Amino acid sequence: MTDPTQALSFGAAAADYDRFRPRYPQEALRWALDGLDTSSRVVDLGAGTGILTRGVLALGHEVLPVEPDPGMRAQLDAATPGVTALAGSAESMSLPDGTVDAVLVGQAYHWFDKERAHVEIAQVLRAGGTFAPIWNTRDDTVEWVAELGRIADLRDHAGNLVEKITDFGPAFGPVELAEFTHRTTLTPAEVLGMLHTRSYWLTAAPEGRERVDREVRELFATHPDLAGRETVELPYRTLVFRARRH
Repeated sequence: MTDPTQALSFGAAAADYDRFRPRYPQEALRWALDGLDTSSRVVDLGAGTGILTRGVLALGHEVLPVEPDPGMRAQLDAATPGVTALAGSAESMSLPDGTVDAVLVGQAYHWFDKERAHVEIAQVLRAGGTFAPIWNTRDDTVEWVAELGRIADLRDHAGNLVEKITDFGPAFGPVELAEFTHRTTLTPAEVLGMLHTRSYWLTAAPEGRERVDREVRELFATHPDLAGRETVELPYRTLVFRARRH
């Protein structure tokens, strides 16, 4: 079980989280939901501010966002007209059994109590329904991106995801994996704003926050790929793990 203080640290920065965090490629969401009608009911579990919810809505599905943090729910409701986030967690969604076609998770599966969550997810899914955790991960093969990660202790929990995620418990079939690439264009100030939505920065002492900000500004001022640029392209790999309920 990961640190619950970090897991629930994002609400204080909900508006910035919604503004600066990357969106999910539509092709990744289509792959996650492959085989489902556009009228399907999809749970966005650990929905945060609704970034994934809005991506799935754009594909025509009905979305039920479930989120434990009241600050994140408020931001989701404000940014997503016609949708109201439900209070709940991966371990206790309080939804009727067998009533949803898919459960998606964006950037949150690593916070779950896996054994309890797998049982709860299987319970709300219909037979044949889809469970798919998704991560946007920075492409650390780019040298300056790797240096940014070192400075800000950016743990995407993705370095060994492929090795760690092998099954979702006995209620699910084999796990499939697909990868998609995309980029976001940000100013240096927006990159710093994005870092201020990370759990490491949000839970750090003031001196730790100051160090991160100082070293990031130095990176943008001195790195040959960044110095003097008004905007930069931050490359991402999106990993989608998918399994069907028996």
